[in-house]
Amino acid sequence: MANPPSLILLGLLALSFSLVLAVDQSTLQDFCVADPNGQVLVNGLVCKDPKLVEAEDFFFSGLHMAGNTSNQVGSKVSPVFAAQVPGLNTLGISLARIDIAPWGINPPHLHPRATEILTVLEGQIEVGFVTSNPENRFIRKLLQKSDVFVFPIGLIHYQKNVGGGYAVAIAALSSQNPGAITIASAVFGSNPNIPSKVLARAFQLEDNVVSYLQHKF
Repeated sequence: MANPPSLILLGLLALSFSLVLAVDQSTLQDFCVADPNGQVLVNGLVCKDPKLVEAEDFFFSGLHMAGNTSNQVGSKVSPVFAAQVPGLNTLGISLARIDIAPWGINPPHLHPRATEILTVLEGQIEVGFVTSNPENRFIRKLLQKSDVFVFPIGLIHYQKNVGGGYAVAIAALSSQNPGAITIASAVFGSNPNIPSKVLARAFQLEDNVVSYLQHKF
C-alpha cells in the first residue's frame, strides 16, 4: 500500500496530467504553419514546409474593421483563427472581434474547446454565464470600457450591448479552433431536426411550439 507522501505525489501527477489534457496539444517545434492544401487528415492542420514559411503566415490585418451587425441578433463575430493566420496552427490560441449594435446580443453559446477572456474596447456590455448541473448558477456582470471578463471552457455564456452606442470587444481563446455552439440554433435548427417530441419533453413545450421554433431556426 502506498504511503501518504506517495499518494500525494500520485495526486499531483494526476492533476498535472488532467491540466495538460485541458488545452490544445503543445508544439514540438518552433511552429507548424497550416498548409490549407494538405491532403492528410489530422487533429488540426498539416504543417507547411518550414522552408516555405514567410512573415505573412503570422500576420493578420483587419481587426480595425467593424463587423456587419445588421442581422436578427445585432452582432457579428470576426474570428482570427488558424484559418486566418496559418501560423497559429498548434499554438493553442486565437482571437475574435465582437461587434454588437445598440441592444444587440451575441446569443447564448459555448466553446467546447476553449476558455474565453473578453476585453471591452468600446461601450457597455452585459455578460453572463451559467454553471454546470446541478447548480446551474447564473453569473452576470456589467462591463465598461477596458474591463475584462472570463468565460470558463464549455459553459454557456452571452454578451449584450446595454448602451446607446455600438459596443466592441476582443475575445482571446485558449484554442486555435475553439468551436462555437449557439444554443438556440443548435437545438431548434439542427439538420435534420431533432424529433419534436424529444424537444417538447425536454423543454416542457407543446409540439406546435416546438414546430414553430424549428421553423424559425
